[in-house]
Amino acid sequence: MKQYFKTTLLIIATACTFAVSSCSDKDELNPVIPPEPETPQKVAVKVSVSLPDGVDKVSDEKFTFTNVTTQEVENFSDANSINLLPGLYDLSYTAATQLHDGVEAKVRASQRSITVKDAVDISLEAFVNLATDDLIIQELYFAGSLTSSAYQYSGDNYMKLYNNTDHVIYADGIAFFETTFMSVQKFEYSPDIKESAVAVDAVYVVPGSGKDYPVEPGKSLLIADNGMNHKELNENSIDLSHADFEWYDESMNPAFTDIDNPEVKNLDKWYCISNTMFSMHNRGYKSYGIARIPQDYDMDRYLSEKAYSYTYKLSVPAGVFEIPGDCYMMPNEWVVDMVNLSVEQLFVWTVTSPKLDMGWTNCGKIDMDPDRYFHSVRRKYLATADDGRIILKDTNNSTADFNGNVIASEIESQGAAIDLDGTKVSQTTIDGLTPAK
Repeated sequence: MKQYFKTTLLIIATACTFAVSSCSDKDELNPVIPPEPETPQKVAVKVSVSLPDGVDKVSDEKFTFTNVTTQEVENFSDANSINLLPGLYDLSYTAATQLHDGVEAKVRASQRSITVKDAVDISLEAFVNLATDDLIIQELYFAGSLTSSAYQYSGDNYMKLYNNTDHVIYADGIAFFETTFMSVQKFEYSPDIKESAVAVDAVYVVPGSGKDYPVEPGKSLLIADNGMNHKELNENSIDLSHADFEWYDESMNPAFTDIDNPEVKNLDKWYCISNTMFSMHNRGYKSYGIARIPQDYDMDRYLSEKAYSYTYKLSVPAGVFEIPGDCYMMPNEWVVDMVNLSVEQLFVWTVTSPKLDMGWTNCGKIDMDPDRYFHSVRRKYLATADDGRIILKDTNNSTADFNGNVIASEIESQGAAIDLDGTKVSQTTIDGLTPAK
């Protein structure tokens, strides 16, 4: 009887095993195939461009869409034949035109953070981009250097202005300014003056009666924070005692005083929000520009007519608060060059109208980037004129016009240190990348 049960159990177990095995084999022969994921369908995008006054027609239109997430770029030449995959895009528009006096010019426009989900219509207001017949910003050295003990040293900041034309330009009356708002933090400011002026926290002006400070074609004007030999305080720094100008502040706090080198001319200080000393933001949160102040404006008239009071809403866990602020404004029509700065990881917006600068540049990829020290942003080399004069790129787009995070030019020319270990620079360049001839 026991043998019978053993035999019966063995037969049942074998049958079950066979059944399971058969089912498994069947599944392997006929696997369940998941459905193919749906391929995103492209969306029709229409762009209409309002041309500026004086421009009747354009040629060589180019619509450039950059996917903010993937950084993939797509170019189109027809506003009515644009199709994009869903996503978030930045758009830039360029075209060529000829003005009534025969001058060739670029027509430009831009718009950021365009959500493409369904069919979308985009309206652009274009402007004429003429090469400036004034000084341009050649370099901004705002990150500073490091001491051999790894301490941050920022007194050696400087900026260079450049004459990109074929004739003498006088620097008298040129104002250097810093923006109030930051590219890494965006609020809705009211009233919104972005399309008419730049909100500024500091204004320093080149003195002179009109023809005191000529800048020859292809030459630079060096403006330093402190026009002194910084090597005396930091062996890893540079000598700026040869600067053409420095900005000097009479501090209201005896614990923080500025250094005035009597051998270097001071800029005229029209305004600064700081009660101590002005220094460029060493991470690149603020942006910088130069303006040509009208001759009938002096400091008193500027301060009486160009004050700007604003408010913005700050949302915090405790609630929404309306924050007031006061500064001054620099009219857009006075601005002759603008460089928007930021930090790659933190960039939110450009704080100026795209009519002044369609892009931005940087030294730091992350906030407090240790690799930013000893580096600057330098305007790109474009060509060499027949007379040997260097021509730099100037399209009012700092993304396209500048090499970011390159060794500062004064460090190169002085063979100075490029790191806290005191390693000396090994080559000189025109723009941080193009070897000097």
